[in-house]
Amino acid sequence: MNQLYKVELATRLADRVYEYWIRAPQVAQHARAGQFIILRLHEAGERIPLTISAVRGDAVRVIFMAVGKTTQELATLRAGNSIKDVVGPLGKPSEIANYGTCCVIGGGVGIASTPLIAKELKSAGNHVIGIIGARNADLLILEDEMREVCDELHITTDDGSKGIHGFASDVLKKLLEEQTINRVWIVGPAIMMKVTSGVTVPYGVKTYVSLNPIMVDGTGMCGSCRVTVGGETKFACVDGPEFDAHQVDFTELMQRQRIYTGQEKVSIERFAEHRCRCGEGGGHHE
Repeated sequence: MNQLYKVELATRLADRVYEYWIRAPQVAQHARAGQFIILRLHEAGERIPLTISAVRGDAVRVIFMAVGKTTQELATLRAGNSIKDVVGPLGKPSEIANYGTCCVIGGGVGIASTPLIAKELKSAGNHVIGIIGARNADLLILEDEMREVCDELHITTDDGSKGIHGFASDVLKKLLEEQTINRVWIVGPAIMMKVTSGVTVPYGVKTYVSLNPIMVDGTGMCGSCRVTVGGETKFACVDGPEFDAHQVDFTELMQRQRIYTGQEKVSIERFAEHRCRCGEGGGHHE
């Protein structure tokens, strides 16, 4: 395999959630907050988009949940293994400027995108407030990293096992009532982005959401990531992935996410059968 894209570090962060540092100099050199890569594990593999979570030297970090066939296969790689293709950085970077006070919100695996956005906002002179949330404490990721880069950090869990018992939207609403917030970024499951961005509507605060979850091809060729924004058809991969949350048709977005459910189920079943025949176990992570 191509040794250029070597997995330098493979770590399990939480249940089915993995952090990989991949050596990709051409991506690391140009990567900005909000952008993503497309990777292909091998010649017969599918292309999948993953958000760039951090950059260190010649390596980029991706954090993913092993849910589909390719992410499950990716999760079996160990440090020292290689990936066939890594293309990027792709997509338009986050709109970073000195706005004043900014809030960066991550839900679940969407937290992976938040440190780089928060870091660039901080470097631009903003007061950065972070809000990260998960279903429970065991699924919360990158807390220390976000605490380091943000001026203040709020934690929420659905079950109250850590931080505030509730949702990111609850914290955001309270913050908006208490102070002026100039910009908000939200990254997470579609329903979480819909509900949380709805909180900023009455306050007229410009709010961005990342629509990475609906991307397939990542180059605008397949059309699977069509989304209606402000009444116009956009492609998440080439026109985004970040869009004005108040203009996104979330109902259409969530319907589109379910399009390939049947095919994904078959693909996962075939992958599981293949691993059983080959006698493969799960990957070992440092």
